[in-house]
Amino acid sequence: MKLTKYAQSCVLIETKNKRILIDPGYIAWNESLLKEHWTNIDLILVTHRHGDHCHADSIKILQDQGAKFFTSKEVADVLPELNPEIVEDGKILNSGDIKVEIVKAVHGYTPLLKDGKEIKENIGIIIDDGIRRVYMVGDSICFPNEYKCNVIFVPVCNHGLVMGPYEAALFAKETGAELAIPYHYDNPTYPVDLQKVEEEFKKQKMNCKLLKMGESIEV
Repeated sequence: MKLTKYAQSCVLIETKNKRILIDPGYIAWNESLLKEHWTNIDLILVTHRHGDHCHADSIKILQDQGAKFFTSKEVADVLPELNPEIVEDGKILNSGDIKVEIVKAVHGYTPLLKDGKEIKENIGIIIDDGIRRVYMVGDSICFPNEYKCNVIFVPVCNHGLVMGPYEAALFAKETGAELAIPYHYDNPTYPVDLQKVEEEFKKQKMNCKLLKMGESIEV
């Protein structure tokens, strides 16, 4: 399984001859992504409607090229022209030999999200190819669960919207993950001390890998 991180919370997962793109957003976006990186996409999954996770123009182009788009009803209501297939916690999708599990996520709230920006429908995603389970937490604060995985992508920018480094390390440890890949720290509005991130995961004896934008790892 090959995992490639892009800006904010966007990840491309390649396994069993499938290419799955999760949360393609507007941060650091440029046309070369569609021409050189986000090609031959089979599935697009979007966790929620904020633009740093959901770049509608890119999604439309990828749909026209044959990609299937799955997301929450809230996204579908805001972007009806994309006509996605609606998914929610508990839904399981099958694509060839890959199982996609839609799981719970809880987006944090601050007054900055009032007047229509609050997220009321949010999802996490677990990709299972029969060998590895990769858990994309999405934008979420901590919540009780029993999800298990081999690799976890977990947000670390805090600011009341998602987990900070301390909570993220604890949350990741509970999943039994062999590897944690922090994300959701590319927005300059919400700066993150990446050294502190690594320190918190080290305290929990968690294997942590920071990926640059466009960097890949094989698991």
